[in-house]
Amino acid sequence: MSRFTLLMREALINLRRNLLVVVGAVLAIFISLSLAFAALVLNELVRTNTLAWQDGVHIIAFLWDEGADGVPSGAHATLLTTVETFEEVERVFYCDKACAYLEYQEMGLADDQEIDPSVLPASIRIELNDIGLYRDVTLRLNGQGQIVREVNSFGEQIEQLDSLSQVLNLLFLGLALVLGTSAVVLIANTIRMAIYARRDEVSIMKLVGASNWYIRVPFILEGLIEGLIGAGLAVLTVWVASRNLRSIGETIQIVTLTVPDRFFLRWGVLFLLFGAAAGVLGSVLGLSRYLRDEDEGNRPVGVRRVLEPT
Repeated sequence: MSRFTLLMREALINLRRNLLVVVGAVLAIFISLSLAFAALVLNELVRTNTLAWQDGVHIIAFLWDEGADGVPSGAHATLLTTVETFEEVERVFYCDKACAYLEYQEMGLADDQEIDPSVLPASIRIELNDIGLYRDVTLRLNGQGQIVREVNSFGEQIEQLDSLSQVLNLLFLGLALVLGTSAVVLIANTIRMAIYARRDEVSIMKLVGASNWYIRVPFILEGLIEGLIGAGLAVLTVWVASRNLRSIGETIQIVTLTVPDRFFLRWGVLFLLFGAAAGVLGSVLGLSRYLRDEDEGNRPVGVRRVLEPT
C-alpha cells in the first residue's frame, strides 16, 4: 500500500469518526458557495438581458392612422425620413399594421377570437448609437403629436438593469469575500475539533518519530474533501435551479433566463477549486495551533502537554 493511499485512508477514517461535525462544515460551505454562485448567475442573467436590449430596438413610436384625425397621407414616410436624419439614430425602420399583427401572433397574444389587424397601430422602430441619448429622441418624437400617438422607450429600463448589474457585481464580490472567509473559518474549526479529539494519538505519533507533514496531510486531505463536496453540491444545486428557470423563460419569451452551459462549466470548475483551496487553507489554519514548523525538532502543544510533569 502506497504512502498516499495510507494517508487518504486515514483522512477518510477521520471523516467517518467526526461525521456530524463534517456534515456541519460541508453544509456551511454548501450554503455559502450556493449564495455566492447564485448571485453570480443572477448577475449573468441581468448582463445578458441588458446586452440583448441594448442591441435591439430602443424606441417605438406608435403612429396615428393616415387619413384619420387630420393625419395627411404620406405622413408616416415623412416622419421616417426625418428620424433617419437624427444623429443619435443608428437604424430606423417602419412596421405597418401587418407587421404589428405578425408580432402579436408571435408573442402568443392571439387566441381563438381573432383580432382585427386594422386596430393595431403602425409604428417606427429606432435603434440608437448610444442608449444614453434616448431622452433627446423621445422628446423630439413627442413633439410630433399630430402623427405620433405614443412613444415607448426602453432606455430607462436598460439603465435600471445596468445599475442592477453593477450592484450585483458588488454584491457578488462581497458575498465571495465574506462567505469564503466564513467557509475557511468553519473548516479550520472543524479540523481543530478533529485534532483535539485525537490529541493523544497525535502526541504518540510525534513520540514515535512521525514528521509534522505525515501528521498534517490526512487533516489537509480531510479539509480538501469537505471543500470539494460542499462546492460540488453548491454548483449542482444552482445548475439545477437554472435549468428550471430556463424552462420558465421559454414560456415567458420577454426576458432571457438561459445561462450558457459553458458559463457553468467555467465558473463551476473555479468554484470547485475555490472550495478545495478553502478546505486546504482551513486545515492549515486549524493545524497551525498544534503543529509548528519552527524547526524539525519542535514538539506541538499536545506533545508538550503529555511530556511535561504535572
